[in-house]
Amino acid sequence: MGKCYIKSFCMLVVLLVTMVGLAQAVEINGVRFSDSLVVDQNELELNGVAVLTWALLFDVYAGALYLPADVRGQGWSNDVAKRLELAYFREIEAKGFAEASDKLLQDNLMPAEYQSLAKRLQAFYGFFQDVKPGDRYSINYIPEKGTELRLNEQPLGSVPGADFAAAYFGIWLGAEPISKDFRNRLLEND
Repeated sequence: MGKCYIKSFCMLVVLLVTMVGLAQAVEINGVRFSDSLVVDQNELELNGVAVLTWALLFDVYAGALYLPADVRGQGWSNDVAKRLELAYFREIEAKGFAEASDKLLQDNLMPAEYQSLAKRLQAFYGFFQDVKPGDRYSINYIPEKGTELRLNEQPLGSVPGADFAAAYFGIWLGAEPISKDFRNRLLEND
């Protein structure tokens, strides 16, 4: 009876540890994202996850949006801390990030808005590096500090301005994003 009790107890402990681990992460297409994280002393909670599929043919990356607990998805453009994390399924050259970002921003911003961001955009584009499957970019915005780009948690650089953050995060979350389905899934906690 003693061995059976110990075995049952051990199985219960393993089950509880597994359940706690599952409660602390979300998985989508084999990519795990934490339920919460801290960015520059700002506690952020997972708002939504999604996979960007290009031309209905192949998955490019899985993404997760993090916001403060008191901010709903549509509040992403406010001057609040936020993080967009993108986990890549494919190789992409740094040049491709800059070109795609710039095209989307020029299409979605008024010329005067784009012009006011142009120097900061060029600086930000200079931070990009080639990615391979499994790499993760994170774009972090901290009020009064700016928008930081990280690759696999290594800081690559940052630029100032809430206006920059609103425009750049708008590539994924704005009125005319790279994918409305991707945006809607990231913002679904409204």
